[in-house]
Amino acid sequence: MHLKPWGICLMAIFVCSLRAMPTRAADAEVMLLWPQGAPGAKGDTDNDKPTLTSYVPEKQDQARAAVIVCPGGGYSHLAMGHEGEDVAKWLNSLGVTAFVLKYRHGGNGYRHPVPLQDAQRAIRYVRADAEKWNIDPAKIGILGFSAGGHLASTAGTHFDRGNPDASEAIDRVSCRPDFLVLCYAVISMTSDQTHKGSRNSLLGNSPDPELAKSLSNETQVTPDTPPTFLFSTNADTTVPAENSVQFYLALRKAKVPTELHIYEKGQHGVGLAPKDPILTTWKERLADWLKVRGLLSGK
Repeated sequence: MHLKPWGICLMAIFVCSLRAMPTRAADAEVMLLWPQGAPGAKGDTDNDKPTLTSYVPEKQDQARAAVIVCPGGGYSHLAMGHEGEDVAKWLNSLGVTAFVLKYRHGGNGYRHPVPLQDAQRAIRYVRADAEKWNIDPAKIGILGFSAGGHLASTAGTHFDRGNPDASEAIDRVSCRPDFLVLCYAVISMTSDQTHKGSRNSLLGNSPDPELAKSLSNETQVTPDTPPTFLFSTNADTTVPAENSVQFYLALRKAKVPTELHIYEKGQHGVGLAPKDPILTTWKERLADWLKVRGLLSGK
């Protein structure tokens, strides 16, 4: 076959464009966390069935890290697009397997401890079946935005190592995440910086003070809390950066490896912030941190 000069140019452009494409995930798979019905389910609709949607990088030459993504939404709804699927696909571009968690929340009548039960089950689910996805079971993290960040921080401060006497194999597996990524996260349930909408959806309008304190996760940090990456913005008036700062300081006191980035500008709920050339660099800072932590093997 003989190509004219313009044909060769078009072919070169086509090849270059293919090389520039990010790693594409295989077809997403939606999995029920409890195929026989979730504990405490109020009905049998989709809203009563927590799920994980898997996003697996096409090329996996060795066991990789995995991240469970918890979209935000004030514990009243879920931002499954820009704080879920978009983030999962970006993680795939790093060679990280991602799972978007659809957890039950106050908008559908579910309060604490149900969202935490769903997050803990998600961690056990991925760890128990890590070989299926070519995942390193010691490199399973959880990432959350806003109220999803509170859920992620709760999973990182309220966990168990599994019940060795459980009848189901999955319940014998630890639900401790190996690392946390908290993005403009709700942390406190008791301070002046508390996001009251999230608190009310999770705990009700008049929560028990001791319960609220136990879910103010800056008070729950121990040396066993997983290494944590945090980012927020100074301009966020919905969930003030003090939430992230308090958690960061608690991690430092406990000598837990941590990294915090607070940008000057940027509103709440931006996800990957694709329209802000400065704020969108938070994901590059996260990629650097994952690399430093040895979580991007093969990259």
